Amino acid sequence: MSEIVYNRIALLRAERGVTRRQLADALGVHYQTVGYLERGEYSPSLYLALRIAAHFEVPVEVVFSTTPFPRIGERSA
Repeated sequence: MSEIVYNRIALLRAERGVTRRQLADALGVHYQTVGYLERGEYSPSLYLALRIAAHFEVPVEVVFSTTPFPRIGERSA
């Protein structure tokens, strides 16, 4: 069983016009950490995941999932 954590961090950043560095500064992490998260090279701690969701003011399930998110414009089955 894979332990991949999918996320929408890049999408949320783009929607809100936030750079990786700005998000990193707001979260108190290195900007490269945001890049690692977005590319799925690093899974966040629960604490960091909750802080990211709170930063974007959305439930954590909007940002993170254990299954891939559907592509924009793609209908779910």
